[in-house]
Amino acid sequence: MRGIKIAVAAVLVILVVVVAWGLYGYYGTVDLGDRVVTVIVQTGDTFESVAERIIDRGVVRSRMMLVYPARLRNIDRKLTPGRYDFTGRNSCRSVLRKLEDADFVRIRVTVPEGSTVWDVAAIMQSKLDLDSAAFVGLSNDSVFLLRLGVPCLEGRLYPETYFFPWGMTAEQVVIEMYEAFRGHTDSMLVGDLPLGLSPADIIKLASIIEAETRLDSERTLVASVYLNRLERNMKLDADPTVIYGLGGLKRPLLRRDLSRETPYNTYIHKGLPPTPINSPGLAAIAAAANPAETEYLYFVADNTGGHQFSRTNAEHNRAKRRIRQARESGG
Repeated sequence: MRGIKIAVAAVLVILVVVVAWGLYGYYGTVDLGDRVVTVIVQTGDTFESVAERIIDRGVVRSRMMLVYPARLRNIDRKLTPGRYDFTGRNSCRSVLRKLEDADFVRIRVTVPEGSTVWDVAAIMQSKLDLDSAAFVGLSNDSVFLLRLGVPCLEGRLYPETYFFPWGMTAEQVVIEMYEAFRGHTDSMLVGDLPLGLSPADIIKLASIIEAETRLDSERTLVASVYLNRLERNMKLDADPTVIYGLGGLKRPLLRRDLSRETPYNTYIHKGLPPTPINSPGLAAIAAAANPAETEYLYFVADNTGGHQFSRTNAEHNRAKRRIRQARESGG
C-alpha cells in the first residue's frame, strides 16, 4: 500500500512538473527588445518548417509548445502566406495568435497621380521587391489583358495609397489596382460623354490633362482646349504624348522631338493617342468628362505654374511673347 502511495505521489509530481513546464513553454516570453525578426511564410510551407524558422531566430524557445497547440487548434492547416515581423516580448501563445489572425506585415505603397506603368513597376520593385520587368510585361500580356477585359493597363492602375501584404505577385497587385480603378471611375464614365467619346477615350484625354496641369482651376479649361481641337479635326499638339511615345524622356523636350515618328506623337497624328499616357486622378477624369465650355484652342505655360489660354493662333503667339519677355526681364 505504501509503495502504491509513493508511486501515485511520484506520478503527480511528474504531472505537475510537466504541466508547469508546458505552461512555461507556452506562456513564457523571449524579449527581443527593439530588434525586429522577420519570418517569411510562403505558399506550401509546412507549419513545422515555419516553427523551425521561428525557433532558430530566437523568437520563442519551445518548438513543442508551438507545434502541438497549433495542431490542436488547426492553425497548422490555415497558414496564410506573408511576412511576419516579431519584436519586443513574444511567447508561443502570442506567436500562434499572430499566425492564426494572419497578422502579417502590410506595406504602405503610394502611387501618385500621373504615374505611368513604368513608374508603378519601379515603385512596386522598391516597396514589394517585385520584378519591375515582369510587372511591365503584364501590360503586353494579351492573355492577361483579355482576362481583365481591358485593351491595356496604362491609365487603369488607380493612383492611390495601398497597404499590400508582402509576397503579393505582380498579377495580384495589378488586379487590385484595376479593381480600385473600376470602383472609383465606373460611375463617372456613364451617360452622354463629350463628343460622343467612349469611356476609354475619356481616360486617354484625362491622362493628357493630368500631365499638362496639376491646378484644379485649369483642368476643365485644358479639357476644353483638347476637345475643341478634336471637334475641329485639329491635331492635339500635346507635348506629354510625345514624351510618352519616346519612352518617357528624362530631359527637356526638344523641337526636333516633335517630328520624331511614334504612334503617340500628336504633332504628327490626329486624334487621341493609342492608349492613355499615365494613370490620371479623379479630378482629371472628371474634367475630361465635364469640360468647361470655351472657345480656347491653345494654351502656354506662364511663369507662375499655370497657363495662359487663347482662342486664336494670333492670341497664342502674343501670349507666348509676353511670357517670354517677362521671363527674360525676371518679371
